[in-house]
Amino acid sequence: MKTLLKQFVEFTALLVVLPAYGMYRLGAAIVGPEKAFPGWSETFSLLPGLTGQYLRRAFYSLTLERCGENACLSFGAIFSHSAASVGANVYVGSFCCLGAITLEDDVLIASNVSIMNGTQQHGTGRIDIPIREQSGTFTPVTIGEGSWIGEGATVSADVGRHCVIGAGAVVTKPIPDFAIALGVPAKVIRFRNEDQPIDHRLAEAERLVKSAAEES
Repeated sequence: MKTLLKQFVEFTALLVVLPAYGMYRLGAAIVGPEKAFPGWSETFSLLPGLTGQYLRRAFYSLTLERCGENACLSFGAIFSHSAASVGANVYVGSFCCLGAITLEDDVLIASNVSIMNGTQQHGTGRIDIPIREQSGTFTPVTIGEGSWIGEGATVSADVGRHCVIGAGAVVTKPIPDFAIALGVPAKVIRFRNEDQPIDHRLAEAERLVKSAAEES
């Protein structure tokens, strides 16, 4: 009975958001999805309570690359790009700012977290023209399955599976699987599993950092 009721509510929410989706598609056809999408994300972010959660999930299931089953997107959380992907059972806390990112299944994002697409979205090499007119690099960012990002963290690089990122941390380099990382900039302090020696884990972390540096 509970499952049927939930399915009914989800279907009703989908019907409710269809007019908004139609208006979004019309706007996207006129000005492009990059300009049309953020306003709708901001609008739906302001819907309170459980009703807001259902309506947001319904709208994002139509507009994002993916919005998985039981994903919970809290009040005030906004996406800047429709290219974002949200896995099943993901929780996103209040007032998060999210770019064109991938949140894999079972990811937990605390409140006031910012996840951006790299640290070089704007060029800064020239001083004779405004920064806004200089081209930058847009880097896809993935938060791995089962990871937890703490309150107020800022993330601009990949985070592996089953990681813990401490509150207020600033992630600027890739974090390997099972790592616990804290601080500004975030540094790995230990690993959650003990299947492999700590030296192997640190070597893997160094490999990821070196690979990211070579790509940039």
